[in-house]
Amino acid sequence: MSILLYHLVCPAKYRRVVFSKDVDEEVKKICLEIARRYQLHFLEIGTDQDHVHFLIQSVPVYQPTKIARIVKSITAREIFQRKPEVKHYLWGGEFWSDGYYISTVGRNKNEGAIAKYVKNQGKEKEYVILHKDQLRLDM
Repeated sequence: MSILLYHLVCPAKYRRVVFSKDVDEEVKKICLEIARRYQLHFLEIGTDQDHVHFLIQSVPVYQPTKIARIVKSITAREIFQRKPEVKHYLWGGEFWSDGYYISTVGRNKNEGAIAKYVKNQGKEKEYVILHKDQLRLDM
């Protein structure tokens, strides 16, 4: 059994402030749909107005770049379909910035530290935890 955790940070295109309560809720729903379809488990999802933090549990067959590609491509497509008003803030048909940050997270040493870091990003009143869950051992 393997427990692989990743901290993924995805900024919105042009660092535009596009995350509202409605968009946040859709991001959460989409991620939970991704989790059902792929062998990914979202331990925490949080927004900070112009970017999103994901704490993701995965299986060893997925490379970190594949995890980022799955999350970014599906969330972008679905947000544009479900919340077309977001397109007014972005141009060029892209939701996410080209870049992202992804790092492994050690279960015993720094999972708590990363979760705390994710939670404390930006101003405390601006960061919103959209989803929080526990590790799964059945993946």
